[in-house]
Amino acid sequence: MKTLFAASVAVLALVVATPVLAQVERREIGNQILENVPVAPASIRETLARYQNARSASFGDWLPGGGMVIGTRFGNTNQLHVVAAPGADRSQITFYEEPVASPRVLPGGRILFSKDTGGDEWFQLFLREPDGKTTQLTETGVRNVSPTWSKDGAVLVWSRAVKGSADYDVVMRDAAGATKVIFKGQGQVSPLALSPDGKTVLLGRYFSIAESKRWLLDVASGQLTELNPSKAKIAYGGGEFTPDGRSVLLLSDEGSDVLRLIRIDLATGAKTNISGDRNWDVESFALSDDGRVLAYSVNEDGYSKLVVQDFVTRRALPQPDLPAGVVSGLGFSPDGAKLGFSLATATAASDAWSWSVTDGKLERWTASELGGLDPKALVAPALVRYPSFDKRSIPAFIYKPKLAEGRKAPVIIDIHGGPEGQSRPTFNTLGQHAVAELGAAVIFPNVRGSTGYGKTYLNLDNAEKREDSVKDIGALLDWIKTQPDLDPSRVVVSGGSYGGYMSLAVMTHYSDRMAGGIEQFGISNFVSFLQNTEAYRRDLRRAEYGDERDPKMLKVFEAISPMNNVGNITKPMLVMQGWNDPRVPKSESDQIVEKLREKSVETWYVQFKDEGHGFRKKVNNDRRREVETQFLTKVFGLGPAK
Repeated sequence: MKTLFAASVAVLALVVATPVLAQVERREIGNQILENVPVAPASIRETLARYQNARSASFGDWLPGGGMVIGTRFGNTNQLHVVAAPGADRSQITFYEEPVASPRVLPGGRILFSKDTGGDEWFQLFLREPDGKTTQLTETGVRNVSPTWSKDGAVLVWSRAVKGSADYDVVMRDAAGATKVIFKGQGQVSPLALSPDGKTVLLGRYFSIAESKRWLLDVASGQLTELNPSKAKIAYGGGEFTPDGRSVLLLSDEGSDVLRLIRIDLATGAKTNISGDRNWDVESFALSDDGRVLAYSVNEDGYSKLVVQDFVTRRALPQPDLPAGVVSGLGFSPDGAKLGFSLATATAASDAWSWSVTDGKLERWTASELGGLDPKALVAPALVRYPSFDKRSIPAFIYKPKLAEGRKAPVIIDIHGGPEGQSRPTFNTLGQHAVAELGAAVIFPNVRGSTGYGKTYLNLDNAEKREDSVKDIGALLDWIKTQPDLDPSRVVVSGGSYGGYMSLAVMTHYSDRMAGGIEQFGISNFVSFLQNTEAYRRDLRRAEYGDERDPKMLKVFEAISPMNNVGNITKPMLVMQGWNDPRVPKSESDQIVEKLREKSVETWYVQFKDEGHGFRKKVNNDRRREVETQFLTKVFGLGPAK
């Protein structure tokens, strides 16, 4: 790392940018390009290191002998590790330059996982044998997702998309290793489960966050039968056959404002509400292999509540008493005795845990290091609500520093992506570092259109209502003015992906109230975005944002796109982008940077040649946080940027 940072001082080049701004200071450091970014002092890197060296671990799946496969990072990228018992040493089993994801253990101890190249999201599937031999199962240059398999693990099924197409085919690999297309799909079609007898595939098609469908595919005949036919728009989540093959479990918002766990009888079509009447979404579920025990997680105002019950008798079992945080990745051990999951809280990074169904024992399998941070000094966010322009209550999590009496903290507003996303109380290095080192408050709002609050709230920003979510940030700025310990004259907005669009939109509407903006791989023009995003996701985005081919919607896009309102931005901007982004292509960032510089707006631009939609490699994420800290330090008036 010392050599890398030394190079940052040495590699300086001046290139012509635009007729208005005569020069752009450009540095190339390995796969990183920094434009107009001052060289950071060692003190920034040293302080950040404690936060950036914090690790996390996630539960992947159970091994036949009772151990776990987990994902964690000890080098530059997340790789797979094996843990034999709670608290045992982690043994690394994959060693790639690219991150490895989605491990699943097949019968016999084989491990299926996926990997892309440089964040391009053209995923390949790999199968690792117990002896370590690993085989790539899929064809390079196509996108392979949503694998599922037969009860004995001999047959694999997944969906595959090719360049330039919006359609997915369903592919089956038989016990002999031969592959064939068993269904030519339209749109985003995914296999969700294979029936216990291997004769039927549960298929799902995603149209939008508010609409999806489920079908049963007969493998032998190719006959497709819709599960739960309905003219109403229904959002489904997941899907799993019961062990007897007679029913399907899935999440559904049919007849409800929230997602519920339901069972559909395949013979009669009868539906049973398993999770009961709740005011919050059920977000995930798992059923033991023998069908005896069910677990599901409920998203209650951003916090997870884990429910475990006897699926046969519906009798409540001992319930895990978990720290307030977020649960993900539920999975039962092969014998059904233990439930594995990941748990992250605001003051502890994600780790792998288990819950014993029989004796109610909660065990932490991994203890991820916090990079030298004092856990007692970490701050938990407060959940607040503020009124928006239409009197609707907007939830937000806020981290606040401890200040001397009379002092006011500068504010970072960080907006999640999606827009179908949700900021939740997990370990967040931005929040912890800003509070402790910059004396700044960080607010994570869940503006209208966020998930987790029901489909009514989810649909409030659709199509021509897009800027109503931007008004929610205007209302947040009003709320900040009423807080005695927050400084309304020093506010920075930040976000990635859709949050990047929000950051740009906020800067076009409220630049006079902002100190600056940070935009990461965000949409700068809805028309060019929809034309250039990868084909397999274009219609899905049109379902959310609106269709630019519709003259009425095109007029809306022309009015609200930040590129067409960039003249309203008068404060400094930091833009960051990966070259291989299939979702929001690099051209979206290039064009907004060029336009900002034409308007003589101070603009820092950071690019990563080996990243896609987000920064998954530690060396790049470290640089990102370093530049963010320099930018915030400058615009908050905390000191020089260099």
